[in-house]
Amino acid sequence: MDLPRHRATPTTSLRDTSDSSTGSWDAIEWTKIEPIARFVSHANLDFLLEDEQVMAEGHGVVLVNTDDAGVLIVTNFRVIFLSEGTRKVIAFGTIPLATIEKFNKTSVKVQSNTRQLDKTPTQRLLQVIGKDMRIIVFGFRPRTKQRRAVYDALLKYTKPTILWDHYAFMHGPSSFQNTSPLVRLLDEYFRLIDKVSRHASLDMIESGSFTLSNELWRISGVNSNYTMCQNYPFALVVPKSISDDEVLQACKFRARCRLPVVSWCHPVTGAALARSSQPLVGLMRNMRSTMDEKLVAALCSNLDGSRRKLYIADARPKKNALANGAMGGGSESSSNYFQSEVIFFGIDNIHAMRESFVRLREYMDTHGRTSSDGMSSFLRHGGSIWGGGNLSSMSASVSTLGDSGWLLHIHNVLAGAAWIAARIAMEKASVLVHCSDGWDRTSQLVSLANLLLDPYYRTFRGFQALVEKDWLAFGHPFSDRVGTPSISECGNMSFELSRQQSSTSIPSSPMPQSSGTFASQPPVSSHAHNSNNYSPIFLQWADCVSQLMRMYPFAFEFSAAFLVDFLDCMFSSRFGNFFFNSEKERLQCNVFESCGCLWAYLADTRRSEGASHVHCNPFYDPLKYNGPLLPPAAALAPTLWPQFHLRWACPEEAQSGEIEAQCRKIKLNNSEMQKAKEVAERKLRENTYTIESLNAELRREKLLNISAMTKAKRIIKENTDIKRAIQSIGCKIHISNSGDCILDIENNPENAVQKLHLSSRQVSSSAVINDKKDISLSVTEDDDGNNVISRICETLCPFRSRDGGCMWPNGACAQLGSQFVGLKANFDAFDRLSIDDSYFKPK
Repeated sequence: MDLPRHRATPTTSLRDTSDSSTGSWDAIEWTKIEPIARFVSHANLDFLLEDEQVMAEGHGVVLVNTDDAGVLIVTNFRVIFLSEGTRKVIAFGTIPLATIEKFNKTSVKVQSNTRQLDKTPTQRLLQVIGKDMRIIVFGFRPRTKQRRAVYDALLKYTKPTILWDHYAFMHGPSSFQNTSPLVRLLDEYFRLIDKVSRHASLDMIESGSFTLSNELWRISGVNSNYTMCQNYPFALVVPKSISDDEVLQACKFRARCRLPVVSWCHPVTGAALARSSQPLVGLMRNMRSTMDEKLVAALCSNLDGSRRKLYIADARPKKNALANGAMGGGSESSSNYFQSEVIFFGIDNIHAMRESFVRLREYMDTHGRTSSDGMSSFLRHGGSIWGGGNLSSMSASVSTLGDSGWLLHIHNVLAGAAWIAARIAMEKASVLVHCSDGWDRTSQLVSLANLLLDPYYRTFRGFQALVEKDWLAFGHPFSDRVGTPSISECGNMSFELSRQQSSTSIPSSPMPQSSGTFASQPPVSSHAHNSNNYSPIFLQWADCVSQLMRMYPFAFEFSAAFLVDFLDCMFSSRFGNFFFNSEKERLQCNVFESCGCLWAYLADTRRSEGASHVHCNPFYDPLKYNGPLLPPAAALAPTLWPQFHLRWACPEEAQSGEIEAQCRKIKLNNSEMQKAKEVAERKLRENTYTIESLNAELRREKLLNISAMTKAKRIIKENTDIKRAIQSIGCKIHISNSGDCILDIENNPENAVQKLHLSSRQVSSSAVINDKKDISLSVTEDDDGNNVISRICETLCPFRSRDGGCMWPNGACAQLGSQFVGLKANFDAFDRLSIDDSYFKPK
């Protein structure tokens, strides 16, 4: 996100004064500022979201906070300010329409040096106050209708009369499909009662088969049609010993029928954290309900039949609780609830929180770098002096921050949640929490206590389950408190939204009047309801979560940047998760199928980068904090949340996440080095395997070589033996290079020489004996495998008798086994042969 930056060539602004000693404003020379060329064509607005349409434009507009000139664009989703020089979106001047709390037109005449107010041009300003700590001021050129066009567009699109005109409904679910939150709520209930093997489904909800139980608790469908309580979820966790009929009777004793139900239960001890609204005890506190007392007593049950201690935590100041008795409400009496103790936390109501937030926002605007008045910030020019060097101005600043009361409220909520968590974790006691209606302070305390007790809620999935359970399902009125879309009646299917102009109960933060004359119109609230119900309860809870993350930086899977983006998405109403005041209303309007899902969007943004994404806490160590977090009272000293409170007023000082960014960068480098190491190790293993394979192949080749050498030696020895054997019987053998073998057999050495010519390449055999007694013979094997040499040998053998017998039976005929012509020789027989010379003498 681009941070606001100063222009290289500054225009004349409200800050520029001709007499610095008097501190008066000089008039913006509007007539000298030429309108920016209309470079903004609808075809080139690539920064627009899908289905986002331009509704109005203002050219030559000045963003007074940062002294930037540019183009102001109003779409059906947000206000966009484009810089004149860079043509980029300036983040400070860009705000979703739903994030706008109110806006108003203001005309200012600034006193000049001549002090002729009549001749001074009027500055036409548009002030936009955001729910995210911003107060933005846009300056328009005089004698144009641009401010009117922008103002009318804001009137129309910040408060559409038809529900379907909201951007979330026009855009639809798109790529961020929303699964049923009812299914996710049941899955969380199954986890709480240790039924994780079961998985919820829409079929299970339709059939009513989700009513599972364990030894102490059961899931009840008594409110499945929202007839018992319209702002409770369809499924409730109640004590197993309490029937649905008793639940229906007990609900009548609680405001808005919000009876005590279980929000969280300890998986080992069975201690329960329950929530409800105030009991209807009346002014005299003499009203009682047997069924309510029985239900509350069942929260203290043990598996062995004994009873644990019960604390009833009333979030209100005691005097407020007693004052509610005049309207039929009030608080419990410990005498009516067995083994119970009533504690009052003293947390103020929604009106005090709203006023505190307004004062905090004004403090940040006055003392930040981007003040809406264009001149009064202490740190405006980044100098080393505060308030002109007057230390009293510093004291006044600190006093103003303390007077806002915001940090005190944060401390009270944190202290109450820590106290509840300690009672459950250390004393194994059950705690029932309520305020008046049980959907504001109760939601804050119960969800924070859940966060402290259960490490699952400190993960991405657990945080989603926590918000959907204790805020959305249990009916925190987001439409009334935040200003998200609402319907006057749940059954009104036309979904017409009220456009009544609400009373200005919230101070409007007017422009300072120290040196000019103002003529401003009443601010217009962007809420579609009475802004008297507006209160930053959910923002305050997120602030408390950030304080816990600061105290326990290793305990949370998500980072502070995730919390900020989560709040921005919630305020923007880009997604439908936080629309309306209850689960029933969201189902009636079919929000889950008609709008995109905030959780799917946030998960998609992290998917590409994984653990290195800015939403992920690089210090997260789930093994270090795998149990409850029990901060002592001394540690509950809250500070301003830099990433949220300072990001617009003091953008440079808000970068407290730089340490996280550096750590994330180091972690990413380590991850890349680890991957490179794994790749190198894998290549090393592959090379090692290849070398071993080559070595094995080389060894095999060596073995084959040795075998061949041995075989060659054996063949040479055989050849030598055959030659000697043949020569010993009066024959001569000659082997040519071509492989032919010639045997000379001398039956009569004096007169006749018989020649035998054998060729191993021929495929037939023939023998021709000429008149000279020369024998020429070609020998190969017949097709039938018979060895021709055997027959030749029998014919020519000098030791063959006339009757076919062998005259040399112990010689073991040498015709069998030659490697050259198929003869074989019994070399051992040759070695044992004793040759008689008379055999070779001529007859």
